[in-house]
Amino acid sequence: MSIGIFDSGVGGLTVYKTISEYFPKLDMYYLGDTARVPYGNKSPETVTAYSLECAGFLVKNFNIDTIVVACNTASSYAIDAIRKQFGVNVIGVVEPGAKSAVALTQNDRIGVIGTRATVRSESYVKALKALKPDVQVYQTACPLFVPIVEEMLIETDVAKQVVQMYLSELAGSGIDTLILGCTHYPLLKDRILEKFPHFNIVDSSHAVLECIKELNIPTEESGIRQIYLTDESPAFETLKNVLAGGAISKKVAL
Repeated sequence: MSIGIFDSGVGGLTVYKTISEYFPKLDMYYLGDTARVPYGNKSPETVTAYSLECAGFLVKNFNIDTIVVACNTASSYAIDAIRKQFGVNVIGVVEPGAKSAVALTQNDRIGVIGTRATVRSESYVKALKALKPDVQVYQTACPLFVPIVEEMLIETDVAKQVVQMYLSELAGSGIDTLILGCTHYPLLKDRILEKFPHFNIVDSSHAVLECIKELNIPTEESGIRQIYLTDESPAFETLKNVLAGGAISKKVAL
């Protein structure tokens, strides 16, 4: 089995890391669309077009069995189009994350943080209410989280202050479970729990891993690991070294 993973940038490497650690012999190919990051401020039509190009690159160039859409914005807007166009398994991050949150919550109050586009799409609201109609969902866009992660400001007072600013209102709504609705955000998990230790945190990378386990497909491959990006990015390279060890990245054109 081989898996292709794509994201608008570096955040999806959190998903890549989780899957690769559990399945060390799985062939994996990652594409970061760094030339067009972020997707969170693009229109649904543009996000869908970009996502189809990314998925197409993975399917056409590698023997892909499963595509993981490791971008919440792309999962919110483009997942159906990808499933329709390519004859492979397609796993997004929204549905698995919603499933995990519903299983975790004790009071049916769930918070969602993400890009403006993900929040605007209400994809998590729809997914959560499809699973549990009475659940109460509270959303907040956190546009500063991505640059904080990509500029490696995770350990700074700035990160702590921004976490407090964005999440205080959510905490006041009485949520007990928080969905990290952007694949960059798991890198801020420790900062979030410092301020709000009572939150049950839903990390989409672990939710996606559970979906892959359920496929029950062979994973005894040669352990190929290849990472591609659409433009040179110092931030990508820095975080890649943190999340993907010494993997070498190659620049490609879609």
